[in-house]
Amino acid sequence: MVSMLLPVPHFHHAVTAALFLGLAGAGACHVGPAAAQAEMIPAPAIPVQDEAPQEGPPEDGGDAAPESPLSEPAAPSEPTAEARLREREDLDLLFAELAQPGGETWARAETDILRIWSRSGSAAMDLLYKRGEAALDAGDTVTALGHLTALTDHAPDFAAGWYLRSVAFYLDGDLGPAIADLGEVLRLEPRHFGALTQLGTMLEELGDDRNALEAFRQSLKIHPHQQEAQDAVRRLEQKLQGTDA
Repeated sequence: MVSMLLPVPHFHHAVTAALFLGLAGAGACHVGPAAAQAEMIPAPAIPVQDEAPQEGPPEDGGDAAPESPLSEPAAPSEPTAEARLREREDLDLLFAELAQPGGETWARAETDILRIWSRSGSAAMDLLYKRGEAALDAGDTVTALGHLTALTDHAPDFAAGWYLRSVAFYLDGDLGPAIADLGEVLRLEPRHFGALTQLGTMLEELGDDRNALEAFRQSLKIHPHQQEAQDAVRRLEQKLQGTDA
C-alpha cells in the first residue's frame, strides 16, 4: 500500500475534521423515530443504461442513427415519499438495535443497515457501485475511481457511493479527496459509523490524534461493537494521556 503520510491539499485537516465531526455529532445523538470502495479508466465502458425492451431494427434499414456508446446513465429513480419514510423508520429501529450494548442481534442490524445503504434506487447506479466495488476487491483503484466518480456525478445523494470512493482514494494514497468524500457521506448520513471510523483512521495517520479520537468515539456511540474503533480509542487515550501529563 502507498504511504498515507500525505498532506491534505487546499484545506487544513483539523478544521475540516471539526466540521465533519460536528455534522456527525448532530446525527449520532438522533437515533429516534423517522419523523424527528484496468489500468486506464475505461470511460466509454462506465456509463450504463437501465435495461429496457429493445425495439427491432427499422424495416427500411440504414436510416436510423446508431445509439451512441457514450450515452449518459439513466438518472436514478426517485423513491416515493412513502418509501423514503418507511426506509427511514426501518433505519431508526435498526440503529436503536445496533446501539444496544448486549446481545447478538446487533450483527443482524449492522447487516441490514449496510444493505439498505447499498441501494441507490437505480439499477444503473447500483451497477456502477458493484463495478467499483469489484475493482477495489481486485486491487485496481484506478478503474474503481473511474466507476465511482461516474456514480457520484450521476447520483450525488447516494452516500454509499461517496463512501466507497473515499476508500478508493485512501487505498490510492490520496487522503485529501478521501477526507472530502467522507464529508459528503456524513452530510448525507450523519450516522454513517463506517465513515467516522475511516475518518479517525485517516486523521490518526495525519497525526491529528485528538480529532481522530473524537471521530472514533462518535462512531462507537452509533455502533459500539466495532473492535477496530475500540482498539483505536484505547490506543489514542493512552497516547494523549502521556502528552497531557
